[in-house]
Amino acid sequence: MRIRATVAAVTGALALSSLAVPAVQAADGPSYGKADIREAVQAAPHASARSTYTAEDAGTPYPLDLTFSNVKVNSGKPIVVGTTNPVSVPVTYTVTHSADIDLNAPDFYLDVEIYRGASYAEWDNLLLGDDWPVCTATSSTTANCKGTIDVYPDLELENVDATTWKAAGYAYDFNDQDPLSEDIDWSKVGYAEQDNLGTTKLQRFSKLTVNASPEPVKKGKTITVTGKLTRANWDTHKYAGYANQSVKLQFRKKGSSTYTTLKTIKTNTYGDLKTTVTASTDGYFRYRFEGTSTTPAVSATGDFVDVQ
Repeated sequence: MRIRATVAAVTGALALSSLAVPAVQAADGPSYGKADIREAVQAAPHASARSTYTAEDAGTPYPLDLTFSNVKVNSGKPIVVGTTNPVSVPVTYTVTHSADIDLNAPDFYLDVEIYRGASYAEWDNLLLGDDWPVCTATSSTTANCKGTIDVYPDLELENVDATTWKAAGYAYDFNDQDPLSEDIDWSKVGYAEQDNLGTTKLQRFSKLTVNASPEPVKKGKTITVTGKLTRANWDTHKYAGYANQSVKLQFRKKGSSTYTTLKTIKTNTYGDLKTTVTASTDGYFRYRFEGTSTTPAVSATGDFVDVQ
């Protein structure tokens, strides 16, 4: 589990890899993919030094004059992930830096990632984008950046990951040095890291079905409405019933666009739903689940019943 996050571990928080090395970026962007930089930094002599970077400490990066702000993951919405399909969501933020820093230089690398755990230095799981972000200057010292968080549920997630995640960012300025060179002078490399840049929720995709029968039915007779509430299980990579959850039975009269709640029932141990109502008029029945902190809201597609 968590293959990308595991191989990304560099000095605790610094995680720069992806499943495969992305293609080299354009001439005005980073020269290497995240896996390349991860490998270079992991082998650096300062790999165990986290927050004690000083220019006087030979072989150790100096503090880079750069900060992150206005971080927004997935436009402020939860990241909803199923069992197997990859999910990519946008990450936008502002970078403020000294005027002598060129964010688009081929030897400059920065990114914002999300993690679950005590801190960026002690994460339990970490998610990042496959490619480097694109930054557009708004002044000589500020830029708006856009990247992605790319989630591979069958490789990276477990059910415990359905919770609130934190955002953090880092930047490396290699100052005309080749990151992969064995002769690199790390005292000439600038480094910045910033934690607590915001939060986002990771949720397990949910499904809800409904079936109202018999169809057609005589007015005054009993209609039985069944259904099932399931959600992604990231431990098994299958969908499983969501037990003991409150779900609304709703009805929309033929010709209307509005659903009205008739009653609220709970799913059983397997996520199953079953209740009865009295047939009165033509219309659509559906179940509606309002969601929880780990699972998004979902509505079943209405099932039409012809009342005769």
